[in-house]
Amino acid sequence: MSRYFLPGRGVLFARKGPFSLPAGRRKLRGGRAPRGLWLLGLGAGVAAAAALGFSHRRNAEDAHNFAGAVDSSRDLVRRIKDEVGAPGMVAAVSVDGAEVWCEGFGYADLENRVPCGPETVMRIASVSKSLTVAAAAGLWQEGKLDMDAPVQKYVPEFPEKQFGGENVTITPRMILSHLSGIRHYEKDVKKVRQKREAKLLKPPEKKRESSSSDDSKEEPKLDGDDNKTKEAKQSKKKKEFEHEEYYLKSHYESVIESLDLFKDDLLVYKPGTTFLYSTHAFTLLSAVIERAAGESFLEHMAKMFREVGMLNTVPEENEPIIYRRARFYHFNKKGRIQNCPYVDNSYKWAGGGFLSTAGDLLRFGNAVLYSYQMSDVKDTTGLLPGILKPETAQAMWTPVDKTEASWDKDGSYGQGWLVVEKQQKYGECRRRRHYVSHTGGAVGASSVLLVLPSERTELGGDVRTAAPPQGVVVTIITNMQSVGLNTTALKIAHEFDKARSE
Repeated sequence: MSRYFLPGRGVLFARKGPFSLPAGRRKLRGGRAPRGLWLLGLGAGVAAAAALGFSHRRNAEDAHNFAGAVDSSRDLVRRIKDEVGAPGMVAAVSVDGAEVWCEGFGYADLENRVPCGPETVMRIASVSKSLTVAAAAGLWQEGKLDMDAPVQKYVPEFPEKQFGGENVTITPRMILSHLSGIRHYEKDVKKVRQKREAKLLKPPEKKRESSSSDDSKEEPKLDGDDNKTKEAKQSKKKKEFEHEEYYLKSHYESVIESLDLFKDDLLVYKPGTTFLYSTHAFTLLSAVIERAAGESFLEHMAKMFREVGMLNTVPEENEPIIYRRARFYHFNKKGRIQNCPYVDNSYKWAGGGFLSTAGDLLRFGNAVLYSYQMSDVKDTTGLLPGILKPETAQAMWTPVDKTEASWDKDGSYGQGWLVVEKQQKYGECRRRRHYVSHTGGAVGASSVLLVLPSERTELGGDVRTAAPPQGVVVTIITNMQSVGLNTTALKIAHEFDKARSE
């Protein structure tokens, strides 16, 4: 099932700007949360649509320009879906704030043969971290959250920590960039440190600079090398999902209660010194947000989602009826697809516990892009402010020292996003574009949200053509775990950016 705006191929309800919601674009659906904030009735949805803006359609000429990009991107998605054996996948793209393509592939539910489509709801896994950071950033710019205060200022239930016999401080800012030293799913501190030391001693992989202006190409390999590399990567991802905490079935009534999982564990590294990706640290951040906001974390996130227009984004609870929710799958030891076991993600709402649609993720990406680019606009007459202040969004998308990111070695971690900076080392060689992204991996699901801003120019003048957001946003979600999607999303972004410039 697809939704795009190409003559003779179907209808796309595209949208312009990060705060608009086309009437009749989709049915409302949602899960249940405390105090009923997640369940929006038809009247509330209509009111939100009226408040959030208006529908925008690209003209036939623009649609024709993207026809080739849609065809090539569809092929890319089908290729990765077939390669990894994913039951279902949804891909979506927006250009300059308007959704130009959204299509489902395969099945959201294999047993009942329910196809994937633009309305399919899936686990977004760690893309949830980008949503949580936006909420924290909003509190900071309102003066309600001190990013550099000890977390105990907000959450005294979290014990004071020591490292190497000295008292140390963990701050919200450290958590945003995974510098807190709090463990991830691996409980063995010694094992984590040894793994990192072995990684540092390993010779770096060589990259060949490509003559392509956008994409890098790998060195030629001997027959069979590609398969060995892919098998090694898949084996590494499968081992990641052997950690028992991925499969917790206990329900936590509050984010404070979920701190019990790790709050008394030793720190792996001294806070502020070493990058260690940690979903548990984001659970601590959710407790900080809750206290700073003066309301429950889920209530605060619900308000932000409504403000952005993400009416299909909800915490993953098992009891509520959530329309078009996909089922989730993995491979058993014999290589056959089977249903994933039941899990309760209430222990990690902030770091990986939300459900969403491709359309909602595009909307969020455009909202942050709009905020980021408002600093370049000379004349803001007639333009609404972004959901974040420009300097706040820029801080989120700025690389932080001592960080790294596994899904693109060219990048570093900013605050809730991987950041790849613009660079070209040699003439007529690879030119790296600035982009940001976040990937996700959960039980039975994988995801990516990627933003490729337009080349930095002076925005202004005719707001009809130069107003933010300017750039390409891509998201892909699938109901299969251990699927790397960032490279595919980046290729798709470049396809549409090229078509956009023609």
